[in-house]
Amino acid sequence: MRQKQVIHKSLPQAGTQKRAWYRRGIYTLLSLVVIGVLWVGYVYWKIEHPVSNPADRADVGIILGASMWGDYPSPGLRERLEHALKEYHEGRFDTFIVSGGLDKPGYTYTEAEGMRNFLVAEGVPEERIVLENAATSTYENLLYSQDIMEKHGWNTAIIITHDYHGTRALEVAKTLGYNQPTISLTKSTVLPMIKHKSREVLAYTKWTADRVLIAIGVL
Repeated sequence: MRQKQVIHKSLPQAGTQKRAWYRRGIYTLLSLVVIGVLWVGYVYWKIEHPVSNPADRADVGIILGASMWGDYPSPGLRERLEHALKEYHEGRFDTFIVSGGLDKPGYTYTEAEGMRNFLVAEGVPEERIVLENAATSTYENLLYSQDIMEKHGWNTAIIITHDYHGTRALEVAKTLGYNQPTISLTKSTVLPMIKHKSREVLAYTKWTADRVLIAIGVL
């Protein structure tokens, strides 16, 4: 009889522990959801409020690549190119670095080559355009462009991209140690902003994690 009493007393205790673990799981899940929502809101706010601070004058203008449509720059990439041309004609820089690798194996031109072709067609002398043909990310765009700048003895750059991309681009440049990096931003009238800003939230989140890994020497 005593043994049965012990068993009957342990059953309510086990049920209480189970409910306690269940509550903890629910609270943990809710906390993660709240943190996630706050993080997305914070990143979206940063995307919506980039610090556009183009220098009056720089050694080069770096155009960050975007997708090609076959042999030609996509409408979004054309917006960056047209904005860069405006800056060039205003005398903010004399030399372009166009940065971007091959979008798809079957394409004829890399992003950089497509941008070069566009600029030449718009009257820019080919000797004023330096190609960076390997990058597949914003980090690589700026890392490989920085190598080109060092080889040519160029010290300052204006980084040209879309406004939704500006915050991350500037943070990458600062992390890489650019000399007083500045960005010049253009708005888009052709890109679906809900899609691109949502992707940028994910890209910025990944970049935040990568920046921590860079700081501790893993990347």
